[in-house]
Amino acid sequence: MDLKSLIRDIPDFPKPGILFRDVTTLLSDPVGLRYTIDLLAQKCSEIELEVDYIIGMESRGFIFGAPVAYKLGAGFIPVRKKGKLPAAVHAIEYQLEYGIDTLEVHQDALVPGSKVLIVDDLIATGGTAEATAKLVQKIECELVGFGFIIELRDLQGRKHLPDVPIISLVEY
Repeated sequence: MDLKSLIRDIPDFPKPGILFRDVTTLLSDPVGLRYTIDLLAQKCSEIELEVDYIIGMESRGFIFGAPVAYKLGAGFIPVRKKGKLPAAVHAIEYQLEYGIDTLEVHQDALVPGSKVLIVDDLIATGGTAEATAKLVQKIECELVGFGFIIELRDLQGRKHLPDVPIISLVEY
């Protein structure tokens, strides 16, 4: 299946000069969505990643991460933006091109030593994925890999990530 044909390009969003890769058209296609989840889970299995938990970052990481966790027999852990989780959290600040943001995970969500795979819809500059990896390491879990639907290769986000397997289904 040609996943690129299911991903819509939106020029000049969120600002002029940016070409936004919109996955909502992929999500609305039942066959494409099933294929995407199955393929990501299959690629994780092929490289024999042992996974206790999938972490998905707010919000599209939730959409793809939870069903991949189900397919792999793993738990799913949401990583949220600051102030969205109700219990005690671990937090990490990270730099955005336009400021600083914070990601949080519940302190009791992960057991130190657990094997974690980070899943998100897209890797661009790698900032969010890198911050999430640091959060996983701060909790003393083992980061076993990353899974992305889309990778924007020209932005070189991969070079900011730890040396673990990185799966991307579609590259631009």
